[in-house]
Parts: sequence; structure tokens; C-alpha cells
Amino acid sequence: MGLSDRQHRIYEFITKFMRDKGRPPTIREIGSHVGISSTSVVNYNLNILAREGLIQREKEVSRGLRVVGHQAKSLAESVGLVQIPLLGKIAAGTPIPLPTFDGLTKHDGEMLALTRELVTDPEGLFALEVRGDSMIDALINHGDVVVMKRAQSAQNGEMCAVWLRDKNETTLKRVYREKGNRIRLQPMNPTMKPFYADARNIEIQGKVILVVRQLQKLPA
Repeated sequence: MGLSDRQHRIYEFITKFMRDKGRPPTIREIGSHVGISSTSVVNYNLNILAREGLIQREKEVSRGLRVVGHQAKSLAESVGLVQIPLLGKIAAGTPIPLPTFDGLTKHDGEMLALTRELVTDPEGLFALEVRGDSMIDALINHGDVVVMKRAQSAQNGEMCAVWLRDKNETTLKRVYREKGNRIRLQPMNPTMKPFYADARNIEIQGKVILVVRQLQKLPA
């Protein structure tokens, strides 16, 4: 099945928007550009592009679009986009289970495309979608994406992905070393209290170097 003129214009807008902005457009941005007021009509046309293998969609995520296949490679090469593996979700609140981040170079799943103005060296970088609101005073909200640099240690006050070995869980917090082997994991939300862990029971997995703002509120 061929594409309609409208679907061609939508696809061209998505690829151009990603060239210019380094991120996908929202449903409303697409509709505004092509003159469609109904988000359901935009979604209908996006589903056709996905069926034709031109884009992939993650409907639960705002801006959950990406260009795929040969077009994706050409797009990234033509504008010098940096592709970073999006490895899943991380709790900015109560820790949640999350796999360890081994094998980054072999990752073949979802990728986050950023311009080289934002990221000059992609070595050792990975991205995680934030769930929860414990880091709101650090301007990290539910649904935002944090770009992390792989690290095994941190200075006091740095925001890190911390693996809790005994619980097999991870969390996003500021890290502070206290007396003895005690580590304080500090949320950045005045309504939440810090929690503590033995240094021998935690593993720093990465430091936050960049936050990609989610402009549309996601469900908790």
C-alpha cells in the first residue's frame, strides 16, 4: 500500500524535525504542521507509517517516535546525530527493579538521538526514562529522560543511578558519603526523606550529564 500525500508530508516533517531538533515531534506539533486538528487523525496516519516500516512507535511515551531502517541510518549520518541506547526506566522515588547496564555496545533496542551540540562523545553513555517525582527540585520530572555517563564512583552531591545489591533495585538520587560506610541517597523533593545504605551494598552505575525534558505529562 502506497502513502498518501498527507502521510508523505508527515513523514518528511518528522525526519526534518529530528534533523533540526535532535528529537521527535509531539502529536500536536505534527498536526499543527500538516493542518490536522484531531490527534486521533494524526495517530491514524502515524500507524500507517509504522505499518509501512518507516517509523516505530511507543504509544505510552510522549514523543515515542523514531525513524527506523535505512532512513534512520541516513538521517543520523546526514546530521551527525549521536545515538544513545535507551535502556529502560529508573525510579526517582521508591527504588524499582532494573537490569544492570552491561553490554551497552551490543544494545540493539530503542535509541535516543541527540545532536552533537548536546553530546560530543557518546562513549559510555546510556539513557533512562524517569519514573516518579523525587528529583523535581533538580528539574527532573516524571517522564523526562536522563542521559548517564557510565561510572563506578561519584563525588558528594552528584546525581547517580545507584544499584542496591540486596534489593536488586536501582534508583536515581544525589549521593553523599557519611561516616563509616554509610551512604545517604538524597531525593530532591522537600516532601521526601533520604534513605541510607551501606557502601558495600551499593553500586554506582552512572552519573547524570543531561536531562531531556518531557513536555507532555505522562501517567504515573
